[in-house]
Amino acid sequence: MKLRKFVDPLPIVDTVEPQQKNSKGAYYEVQMEEFTQKLHRDLRPTRLWGYNRQFPGPTIDVNRDDPIQVKWINNLPAKHILPVDRSIHNVAHHPEVRTVTHLHGSVTRPESDGYPEAWYTKGFKEVGPFFERERYDYPNKQRATLLWYHDHAMGLTRLNVYAGLVGMYIIRDEQEKALNLPKGNFEIPLVIVDRSFNEDGSLFYPRQPDDPADDLPDPSIVPAFLGDKIIVNGKVWPYFEVEPRKYRFRILNASNTRGYQLSLDSGQPFYQIGSDGGLMQKTVKINKLAMEPAERVDVILDFSNHDGETIILKNDLGPDADPEDETDEVMQFDVSVPLSGKDQSTIPRILTRIPPLKENNITAMRNLKLLGSTDEYGRPLLLLDNKKWTDPVTEKPQLGATEIWSFINITGFTHPMHIHLIQFQILDRRPFDLDLYNEDGRIVFTGKATSPEPNEQGWKDTVAAPSAQITRVIAKFAPYTGDYVWHCHILEHEDYDMMRPMTVIDPEDL
Repeated sequence: MKLRKFVDPLPIVDTVEPQQKNSKGAYYEVQMEEFTQKLHRDLRPTRLWGYNRQFPGPTIDVNRDDPIQVKWINNLPAKHILPVDRSIHNVAHHPEVRTVTHLHGSVTRPESDGYPEAWYTKGFKEVGPFFERERYDYPNKQRATLLWYHDHAMGLTRLNVYAGLVGMYIIRDEQEKALNLPKGNFEIPLVIVDRSFNEDGSLFYPRQPDDPADDLPDPSIVPAFLGDKIIVNGKVWPYFEVEPRKYRFRILNASNTRGYQLSLDSGQPFYQIGSDGGLMQKTVKINKLAMEPAERVDVILDFSNHDGETIILKNDLGPDADPEDETDEVMQFDVSVPLSGKDQSTIPRILTRIPPLKENNITAMRNLKLLGSTDEYGRPLLLLDNKKWTDPVTEKPQLGATEIWSFINITGFTHPMHIHLIQFQILDRRPFDLDLYNEDGRIVFTGKATSPEPNEQGWKDTVAAPSAQITRVIAKFAPYTGDYVWHCHILEHEDYDMMRPMTVIDPEDL
């Protein structure tokens, strides 16, 4: 299905207001409901699931250290709108529609983290075995940054997110406000996803891999899925009319599988000021932004010298791209709005200070393999350290401990690795001979360790771990104990079976 590009204006996602404020802070109620939304001028309304009946969900905008409570209300129908594989994670013995919201990147107690088995159904009639609650506490005791919330239900995350259960969450603080960055109408969140559609406008998601000769469950999970349309803030290939001045764009890759290599066809740079965990130490001038699923970037674009131009945000598909693939473009900027007033905002060179964790006392170093296998049906089964979700917990950092985790990727593609509870720092990546490893299991390095890219040197909660490389991160596990998870954030991988439990332990309990 062909859809004309750049015919719909970019929607600006609204900010949700709290129902009330009490001694525990602001209180919000957010409903998960089914609805229809027109995603393109020439596309019939699409049936979706969304927070407060919108896709993406409303932005939650809070101040650092101001705690809030959110009641995530499941008001979804009993039948899913996408094909549910009942052969994985005991799905056949649970309700078909289950949800639990995870605030990605948030420092929260385990009972408010959105544990995959803490799911519940409409009206809270059926619940999972962990931390079942509708009302979640978010202390917001962390640096100003862009987080995002999305569904995290065991075995259904890929489908619930694809159906529309995503939204942004912004934490602000005084340090960031003092930097004189573009703000108000000139600070724009961008939620980027890819989707495919049927002719009637409904979402397309495959029931099983392409070969009908495969004797597979029906429906059957696929190991990856790339949509053929790019959606920004709920519109397919939108345009955005801007003034000839500086804008701040807070960008989230909320796609299931797709990574992006973003650039501007005008040749102008991005000035990146922040990543997953907030402001970086220094502004990085960069011409191409690499974004794996779940990563966020905070950038300033300066349109001052582009009055009257149209500029396309491109996505580099690489030298072997299909010429019919239209996902090489994301959206269009039209520098067509008269300047409303003098642009007083700045692009600071120095942003903040980030103390290096490698100066801490390192109490553990974990070598964790990312590997591929097959299940009883011959389907790809991607695992962490050759263990499934149901295997006993093996990652048990002590409260307050600083550890180095080495992700050893022996698969053929990059995995975006996410650890709950904490923000980490990337230490380095080092290539090794994957063919030799596959022959005899030896790690033989083929080059020196390289430092992370300049725009990766801030706080992160999701890291690209490339094939045939060891990616090392360092983290301090605090301030809470309890049950969390770590996983690949390709949602098809996370659902089967590239996710593991993690327990942060109080050393006094040992």
